[in-house]
Amino acid sequence: MKSSERSFARRIDLTSLQLFVAVCELGSIGRAAEREFIAASAVSKRLSDLEAAVDTALLYRHSRGVTLTPAGESLLHHARTVLFGLERMQGELSEYAEGVRGHVRVHANISAILQFLPEDLGAFARQHSQIKIDLQEHLSSAVLHAVQEGAADLGICNVGMGSNAHDLPSRLYRSDRLVLVVPAGHELQALDAIDFEAVLDWDIVGLHANSSISLAMRAAAAAAGRPLRQRIQVTGLDAMCRMIDNGLGVGLLPDRAFELMRSVGRLAAVPLTDAWAHRELRVVARDFDALPITSRLLVEHLTAQRPSTGQPTASPAESAPHH
Repeated sequence: MKSSERSFARRIDLTSLQLFVAVCELGSIGRAAEREFIAASAVSKRLSDLEAAVDTALLYRHSRGVTLTPAGESLLHHARTVLFGLERMQGELSEYAEGVRGHVRVHANISAILQFLPEDLGAFARQHSQIKIDLQEHLSSAVLHAVQEGAADLGICNVGMGSNAHDLPSRLYRSDRLVLVVPAGHELQALDAIDFEAVLDWDIVGLHANSSISLAMRAAAAAAGRPLRQRIQVTGLDAMCRMIDNGLGVGLLPDRAFELMRSVGRLAAVPLTDAWAHRELRVVARDFDALPITSRLLVEHLTAQRPSTGQPTASPAESAPHH
């Protein structure tokens, strides 16, 4: 702010602005003085000082009262904006005094949103109804980028291979396990478990090329020296299940997501034996200690949750943070 702007701000006081607005609304210094419980001479002095501060006339004074000059019209608009902003500030601060209030911006991947967040955020909202949550769905890589850039306070995603975590601090939220989804009656349905390399013999229905599951599949196929026959790519898990149900291939889904989506068609799931099929969803932030209290409350709530999939929890080694 320039020195001249700071000087102008110091010359304007809020009481004078309030009295100016009152005079404009009532069209009379006397009536404004009565409403504000102040002497008319004091109101007149305040208005004169205000005109001196802005170095221009604000009111035409006549026997019937006052009317606004063009400069007065402009000041009235700005004065109302300033006073309204102060009223909002007072209202919001009083709500903070009565209890924690605010909002948290969260970006999360589809696995977290479908499998766990509806219940967990619902429970949090019931405990903290005054805290609003802005939730957006993105790929894991985009979630991490949003947190790094400050577009999101918190991210919830997979932070493993190919996610470009760049050392963002993270905390364990949930664990899941990838399963192979096949149409009912498929020859692989009879297996108790399957290695992903054996899946490479089949056409695969996949998600977006940059999704964490697609990245993991491509890495596993490359490690096996085999091509990935991903004939169809879709953006949603429901679309994937419908494609599989109609015999267009097989696909990988998190276990709880499959339980929630299996009614989309006649589908069956076979657990994967690969170590990378056991995954962690983590909460990420630029600096957990520097988060506002509203965000910290949400982090505490989410990291206190534990898997609700019926699957065993990850071992301590599996739960180590990714950096």
